[in-house]
Amino acid sequence: MKYIIDRLEEGLAICENEQKEMISIPLAQLPKAIKEGDIIYEAEGIYSIDKEGTEERRRNMRNKLMGLFE
Repeated sequence: MKYIIDRLEEGLAICENEQKEMISIPLAQLPKAIKEGDIIYEAEGIYSIDKEGTEERRRNMRNKLMGLFE
């Protein structure tokens, strides 16, 4: 399952899943290096950061924002 980290609060990562539903995941279950906006995958109860997917998503968002100011 794929998730996007929406925000971090009170020991939880608030994430959006592929069905656009918001769920809470305890930070203790996630890699220590996670940040808001990261894409993570869960497989068999283990979470990992999709570094390439995260960077591509950030690049796309940056390009969309720049397009608003042109």
